[in-house]
Amino acid sequence: MTACIVGWAHSRFGKLEGETLENLIVKVATDALDHAGIGPDEVDEIVLGHFNAGFSAQDFTASLVLQADDRLRFKPATRVENACATGSAAVRQGIRAIDANAARIVLVVGAEQMTTTPGPEIGKNLLKASYLPEDGETPAGFAGVFGKIAQAYFQRYGDQSDALAMIAAKNHKNGVDNPYAQMRKDFGYEFCRQESEKNPFVAGPLKRTDCSLVSDGAAALVLADTATALKMRRAVAFRANEHVQDFLPMSKRDILSFEGCEQAWTRALKNAGLTLDDLSFVETHDCFTIAELIEYEAMGLAKPGEGARLALDGTTAKDGRLPVNPSGGLKAKGHPIGATGVSMHVLTAMQLVGEAGGIQVPGAKLGGIFNMGGAAVANYVSILDRIR
Repeated sequence: MTACIVGWAHSRFGKLEGETLENLIVKVATDALDHAGIGPDEVDEIVLGHFNAGFSAQDFTASLVLQADDRLRFKPATRVENACATGSAAVRQGIRAIDANAARIVLVVGAEQMTTTPGPEIGKNLLKASYLPEDGETPAGFAGVFGKIAQAYFQRYGDQSDALAMIAAKNHKNGVDNPYAQMRKDFGYEFCRQESEKNPFVAGPLKRTDCSLVSDGAAALVLADTATALKMRRAVAFRANEHVQDFLPMSKRDILSFEGCEQAWTRALKNAGLTLDDLSFVETHDCFTIAELIEYEAMGLAKPGEGARLALDGTTAKDGRLPVNPSGGLKAKGHPIGATGVSMHVLTAMQLVGEAGGIQVPGAKLGGIFNMGGAAVANYVSILDRIR
């Protein structure tokens, strides 16, 4: 890999009253360039991650980044989309432009505005990230899809409600110290474990605390080739960046194995010359707690059906052997779809330069990222390492 992260910006995630999609994009683009210490004229290419799927009436958004500064005019700008992994798809396109020597500096932005959409429409929009001929009539929308996955997992391996509650409680506790997080409240294990008026079942065995949030937000990265990055204020290198795409219909695969996730992790670790034991922490895609549980197994931390043990024995806690989602994850931080993958890279880079504040993992050296679109359809893994 020749690409490095040399600057970044991150908005708060949540219901952002008075903001527009354009405002969110412009703010993080401007702040990321300032953080990198470069001017807009030095940018060679722009990539915007924006899922949309009906959330925004403005459906041609690549050039909104140019609103940040007139000097970005006439730069190549492209919008990319790969469901909930849209942000990581944008990051990967930026890396590939640098690897191909087509660009020296790339500005990557991820953004989504979801909360201005009426509730029923939100569900319909999110369900578009599934295979509609099979899942289009699923009650509770995309939560219903993962509710079916959770139910199938329980049938195969037994009731895992304790582990799911522990994952939810862990991520909410971690999110308290994340200034960008939508929900900064430590609910505790007992609240997450028990059904209640404030924590009802949503789909199958999944309760409200098992589901990520509907969010607005944006994040941005400045990427540079290694030679350029080593002359700048900071350089966080990609030791690996892998993308694996799987079948969209769940009927064509064992949905409890997340095989695309497994393949992406296997390739990334091999290419980086690392093992999971080398990582200081992981930011993984907990759109639902059952997803994080299965991802433990797919990445190789546990055998199939044994991921619950890692949640229950503290292995993945912030002070555990391999902290998972020290940011609070999608569960607490929020999940503005186009921004999520970029956000994961920003927060991982912050950890590696020791600027993560209250969510800092002490002595972090290597960070792993897994971001997925759909039910383990689009799978992206990055491994980051600070070199300056």
